[in-house]
Amino acid sequence: MEIVSKNNTAVNTYALEIKFGADELETAINAAYNRQKSKISVPGFRKGKAPRKIIESKFGESVFYEDAVDILYKQNIDKLVEDFEKEVVDIQNSEITEVNKENGVTLKTEFITKPDVEISDYKGLKVKKTVKTVTDEDISKELDNMRERVARLVSVEDRAVRNGDTAVIDFEGFVDGVAFENGKGEKFPLEIGSNTFIPGFEEQVIGKNIGEEFDVNVTFPEDYQEETLKGKPAVFKCKLHEIKSKEMPELNDDFVKDVSEKDTVDELKADIRERLEKKNAEDSENEADAALMEAMLANMKAQIPQAMFERHIDDRIREWSARTRISVQDYLKYTGMTAVQFRANFEESSNRQVRMRLALEKIAELENLEVAQEEVDKEVADLAEQYKVDVEKVKELIPEKTIISDLKIEKALDLVKNSAEIEEVTE
Repeated sequence: MEIVSKNNTAVNTYALEIKFGADELETAINAAYNRQKSKISVPGFRKGKAPRKIIESKFGESVFYEDAVDILYKQNIDKLVEDFEKEVVDIQNSEITEVNKENGVTLKTEFITKPDVEISDYKGLKVKKTVKTVTDEDISKELDNMRERVARLVSVEDRAVRNGDTAVIDFEGFVDGVAFENGKGEKFPLEIGSNTFIPGFEEQVIGKNIGEEFDVNVTFPEDYQEETLKGKPAVFKCKLHEIKSKEMPELNDDFVKDVSEKDTVDELKADIRERLEKKNAEDSENEADAALMEAMLANMKAQIPQAMFERHIDDRIREWSARTRISVQDYLKYTGMTAVQFRANFEESSNRQVRMRLALEKIAELENLEVAQEEVDKEVADLAEQYKVDVEKVKELIPEKTIISDLKIEKALDLVKNSAEIEEVTE
C-alpha cells in the first residue's frame, strides 16, 4: 500500500490518493474467490468446486474485484487512520478510480480530522448559583398532586362541564364538509384541560350539558403530523354523554398511611420538604455547572467539522433505541415524524457535548494532566461492577486509551469547577 498524494483541501479535511499494488490485489482476489466460491454454480462442476479461472472466464475478469477491493480497504483503513498525522474523526467520499490486475487498485478518499482548539481563561470563571428555597406552597402543590393521583371519578348530572372534568363524548371531524380519516370517536373520555385534543377543542366543551349536541370549530396547527390537515379549519360534530368529576380524598392521617410510609400529615410534609430541598440543591448545582460550561466554551475557538456533531447524534440515537427498546423506524412510523425531525431532537445537546469534550481535552493537554495505571484499573473495576460483567469483558469492549481520555476529561472538569468563583443567590 502506498499513499500517492495527501492534500489539505479544506479546514480539517485531507484528500488522499491511495494505491494497492498488483500483488496486493491478486491476494485479495484469491481471498474474495475463497469467500464466494461456495455460492457460485458453473455447469460441469459441483457447486463451490469451480476453479477461479473458470469462474472468471464465464463471468468476466472483474467478477471478484468489488469484494477484493472491500477486503483491501478493510484490511488497511484502520492502519491508515492510526498512522495519520492528526486524529481522524470521519472518512468521506471514498471512490475507486482504477482497478485492474496490471496496476492494482487506486482509490481516493477524504479524512476529516479533529480540529485545532484554542482555549483561555478557563480558571477562575465567575458564575452564579441560584439557591431555591422550599415554600409551604410547594409542599401544598405536592400534596395536591398526591391526592389527585388517587382521586376517583364520580358521575355528575346536575351541572354543565367544567375545567378539570372528564367529558364522555362522541365526535366526528370534517374538513370542507368531508369527514377525514381517524377523526371519529365514540364515548371518548376527554379530560378537559389536559390539552389532549387540538388547541381550542376542550375549551368549547366547557359549559355543555349531558345529552347536548354541538359543533366545535378549530384549526389544525401548522406543524400537525398529518400533512393533509396542517393549517386546515375543521368542524367536529359532538354529543356529550356523561360528565365525570374528580373526587379528591381528604388530607388526613388515614390518607397519608394509604399513600406513603409515613403515619401523619406533619411527617409527610416534613418528608416532602426534605425531598424538595434535595431536588432543589441538585437542580441548583446542575444549573451552575451548565453556566460554568457555557462560560468556559465562550473562551474556546475551534472550527468543528459537522461530521463530529453527526456522529455524536448517531451515538445518542443508538443509546436511545437501546434504552427504550424501540427501533427508530418503528418510532417514526408510530409518530409520523421524519428522520430529520427526529435527529433534530438531539442536535442541541450533542453540539454542546462535542464542544465541551474538545474544550476539556485541550485543558487536559495544557495542564499536562496524567492518569495513573491504578486509576485506570479502578475505573475498569467500577465499570465491571456497574454493568455486572467481568473485568476482562470491559477491557475487551473499551480500549484503555478511551478510558484514559475519559479520566483526563474528568480531571480537567474538576480543575475548572474547583477554580471557579461561584456566587450563591437566593431565589
